[in-house]
Amino acid sequence: MRKHLHIDLATRSIKTEHMDGETLAKAGRHYIAKTLVERNIATVDPLSPQNLLIFSAGPFAGSNFSNGNRLSVGCKSPLTGGIKEANSGGTFALALGQLELSGLTLNNASDDWVVIRIPKDGEITFESAAPYMAKGNFEAAALLHEKYGDKVSIALCGPVGEYQGLLAGIAFSDPENRPTRFAARGGVGAVMGSKKVKAIVIDKHKLPTYHDRKGLIGAVKEYGALLRKEAAIETFSKYGTAIVADFTNTVGGLPVRNFSNGQLVDSNIEPLKMGGDYIRTQNLERGGEPTHACMPGCQIKCSNIYADENGNEMVSPLGYETIGLMGTNCGLTHPDEVARLNDVANDLGIDTIETGAMIGVLMEAGVGEFGDAAFMAEVLEDIRKGTDKGRLYAQGTGHVGRHFEVKRISVIKNQALSAYDPRVIEVTGVTMMLTAQGADHTAGNLPSFLCKGKTTEEITEASLGAQVNSAAADSLGLCVFGRSVTEVNAALITDAINAAFATSLKPEFIAQLGRETLKLEHAFNQAAGFNEDDDALPDFFVEEALPPTAKTARHSAQDTNKQRDRWFAN
Repeated sequence: MRKHLHIDLATRSIKTEHMDGETLAKAGRHYIAKTLVERNIATVDPLSPQNLLIFSAGPFAGSNFSNGNRLSVGCKSPLTGGIKEANSGGTFALALGQLELSGLTLNNASDDWVVIRIPKDGEITFESAAPYMAKGNFEAAALLHEKYGDKVSIALCGPVGEYQGLLAGIAFSDPENRPTRFAARGGVGAVMGSKKVKAIVIDKHKLPTYHDRKGLIGAVKEYGALLRKEAAIETFSKYGTAIVADFTNTVGGLPVRNFSNGQLVDSNIEPLKMGGDYIRTQNLERGGEPTHACMPGCQIKCSNIYADENGNEMVSPLGYETIGLMGTNCGLTHPDEVARLNDVANDLGIDTIETGAMIGVLMEAGVGEFGDAAFMAEVLEDIRKGTDKGRLYAQGTGHVGRHFEVKRISVIKNQALSAYDPRVIEVTGVTMMLTAQGADHTAGNLPSFLCKGKTTEEITEASLGAQVNSAAADSLGLCVFGRSVTEVNAALITDAINAAFATSLKPEFIAQLGRETLKLEHAFNQAAGFNEDDDALPDFFVEEALPPTAKTARHSAQDTNKQRDRWFAN
């Protein structure tokens, strides 16, 4: 049995929900969707006290199950107006599991800024956040660790979240206590700020109790052995997620200069410095670490610690989405430029996808020039200070694009597209159209799916399958990068849950969990007033041919939605 804490910030009272059996397996993203639907949150103001902020860990949280300590954070998104689940690595889910907690929900809002302290023994306390206010994440985290020690994990609202900027995510401790693992998307950090919670500090403890510990350990070992056999896993371990840039640049689906081109360089003529191959080689030469685990026990280790020319750490991690949106999308050509800006964004606690897309729109509007890293630094400084310009920028890509009357605004449901041009990376494009989460690749990413000659029906079917698998993984607290093992070994996953919690789940439970999650999310967005038009790609993707492939988007919201609705009805 584990507990989910319901914390009323207005009264500082706590109610405990006891969870066991199958309810523990229906955690993470599923628990968030179910709770938000049952509590009728779809029609509330997302920055009002009536919104919920839910932290939910999967059934393997607290264990050494490889890539099994992901965390889901959910609420009604102030950016999209729909449902949001933002997913993070780090140690927070691990710490929850080690205290035999499945998660916590923040209800209402505090009168004063607080730090919520959850110790391994003793009562939960609400302490003054005054010493940490208006400080960057690195300084605030250092002060928190100075007070509470190193054997804690922290959830942190950054300075942009404090003034409810919609770029704001929530930062979590990585294994070395950097506040650099993020539930980044959808403005979840603004919701934390609206509740006046600066940080949640939770003790790390020990492996939690399980029904059949020996059986679980056996499943953990088998899962790890399968991961080690996978070529795709080996590639991510060696090169990190930056290797995706080599692929998207080659096929012409990399966002370049506000999605006006799909290729930064012809890699047959010159090397792509913004890709995983170049970054790994340079990082090794400098003494950086090309392989790093974002959460304890993960064998995939697709993160990195990126070093400067003197061997000093610049940022951790430097990943594909940041490279694509804060890098090539803004016309940058060298990873050092991105790393410096990435580090500042981490300190501010903001989503690098939304931020990069927003700056690309500013550049398109002529406020800055593509490739001008100094201009980007100035934008981030305005956001840090909360100037009039900074607060405008902090509202995100859609708001800024409309303000400057830019045609090429790369948003769906007002959330910026991830680093996959939908004219070329078609299945992921359809996912970003259909998902209730806004334009989010993690909802079902299939970048290498061969789309030539495939119909909209076939593309949509592939997207829906990927969405089911991703929703299930997010509900189980599993990183999607283990998908090549997870998705073909449902029996192994359910056997592990059965050993842990004395359940009798069948392999088909995994797909059912994913489908149920998607249906709940869709129901939430319908109640919030979303319709077919909200799923459409921006017109420029349909009207403008993308160099060098000359492709345009060919899948309409009308056609994809018809198939999704039939699929939901079955």
